[in-house]
Amino acid sequence: MRTLISTAFVSLDGVVEAPGGEPGYRNSGWTVRLVDFLSEAYEIKGREQDEATALLLGRVSYEAFSPVWPDMAEFPRYRTMPKYVVSTTLAEDDLVTNWGETTILRSLDEVAALKETEGGPVIVHGSAALNRSLSDAGLIDRYHLLVFPLLLGAGKRLFSDADRDAQRLRLVEHEVYANGIQKNVFDVVR
Repeated sequence: MRTLISTAFVSLDGVVEAPGGEPGYRNSGWTVRLVDFLSEAYEIKGREQDEATALLLGRVSYEAFSPVWPDMAEFPRYRTMPKYVVSTTLAEDDLVTNWGETTILRSLDEVAALKETEGGPVIVHGSAALNRSLSDAGLIDRYHLLVFPLLLGAGKRLFSDADRDAQRLRLVEHEVYANGIQKNVFDVVR
């Protein structure tokens, strides 16, 4: 069974919207504009590329990343690893041709089936709505969170507000950096 890892830049109040500067959100680019850059705080991002064997995205994140990530020097392993996009509306013709093998999954049941296949970890980047659905369905096995010392107020949240049973997490790795960013790696306790 494959491990499904959710990785996110998140504010202290749970916002994940527009960390890199995407338009339309008033605090857009908060990870680079509002917190001093320290390369050591992002070490986990390189490790994720080395350890992941597939990339899982929601449609909105796929449409944001696919025109940019294939040509970025920072993401060389993501060019070649298999990608899966969870969408009920994306068509095969909408997929880019320069980013390697990409498969469209139409449901969370198909994500659950992907987890049952042979292979290493599958990592989820961005994809706020998908993350909420995966978490609520109990499909996420691990969280890689870089928590920024910011309160952003309104914005897309990493976790849903669904009324559900508590989910226990076990902290397996953590570090605090001089700029206030906290790395928290949690395994989901089943």
